[in-house]
Amino acid sequence: MRVLMISKALVVGIYQRKLEEIARLNVELLAVVPSSWRDERGDSPLERVYTNGYELKVLPLVNNGDFHLHFYRGLGDVMRRFQPEIVHIDEEPYNLATWQAMFEAKHCRAKTLFFSWQNILRRYPPPFGWGEAWVLHKVDHVIAGTESAAEVWREKGYRRGITVIPQFGTDAALFHPPVDQAGDRPFTIGYFGRLVEEKGVHLLLDAAARLTGNWRLLLVGGGPMQAALMERAARLGIEQRLSFMPQVASMQMPALYHRIDVLALPSLTRRNWKEQFGRVLVEAMMSSVAVVGSDSAAIPGVVGDGGLIVPEGDVAALADALERLQQNADLRQSLAAKGRARALAHFTQKQVAASTVKVYQVLMMG
Repeated sequence: MRVLMISKALVVGIYQRKLEEIARLNVELLAVVPSSWRDERGDSPLERVYTNGYELKVLPLVNNGDFHLHFYRGLGDVMRRFQPEIVHIDEEPYNLATWQAMFEAKHCRAKTLFFSWQNILRRYPPPFGWGEAWVLHKVDHVIAGTESAAEVWREKGYRRGITVIPQFGTDAALFHPPVDQAGDRPFTIGYFGRLVEEKGVHLLLDAAARLTGNWRLLLVGGGPMQAALMERAARLGIEQRLSFMPQVASMQMPALYHRIDVLALPSLTRRNWKEQFGRVLVEAMMSSVAVVGSDSAAIPGVVGDGGLIVPEGDVAALADALERLQQNADLRQSLAAKGRARALAHFTQKQVAASTVKVYQVLMMG
């Protein structure tokens, strides 16, 4: 079968491994990506990492960085030349890029599906609500990242097939347990991701400040809160224990997990956002790193028995969980082993690819 996938997320090189796995399953695959994607962390250029067995096609992106209004120049020409049987759109149905891809796909008489992380039932003003309704009426299938995302589209009246599959898996060979032990390294807490208020990074600083003994905190990422976090660390008297690293290339991430003893994701639910998955949790678990997450939305379901869950916004509970892990190496090792086993059982690129291809096969038979 011929599948055309459209995805700005695929600028991240490690995510491309899923495409190699899909191509191995007798799929002729063309992936359309931009040369970069901009968000609050800055500009993320395309990384060409896993590119065997399929074609990675770069198209110019109009309105780069605008989540709702970006679209691809030349997409129609590419689609007409390739003549896909299925168009897989890695975008929410209320975005212009989805409308563009749906319009062009219907001209090619291709089956269509979109991927969604949207786990909050929201009503959008025109033209976004109109476009979303049109997509839901016309699209052949939905892949939702979590069951709560699937429920959003059921509540909005979508009655065709919905399959729950994470957008991307994690590479078990790339994210693996460290070969060497930590040695004399201080107990090190990591946070990897966007430096924004809803991720609760400021609360992580408050919790870490309550710890005693020899510890360090490593923050990797970028975003509008960086300056405020540095000022907060100074007020708390922990600036000497805190290290900042800017966002790094995806292939550099596995080594960073070997520099920490626990990964924390203290996300906070907001009116217009709640944690959709928490990819860094799965990467840490696959790397045999203990994790601590808040109970925001998808986090408990991702972590399972592979980590500790604390009430969101509860600094004392977060500090207590970090202290338990600091003081109890056996607990860290136990959670690390359970986390690795859970990631291998549920979150590999191979599993995600196989589940995605099953959706394609259902569409081809319909």
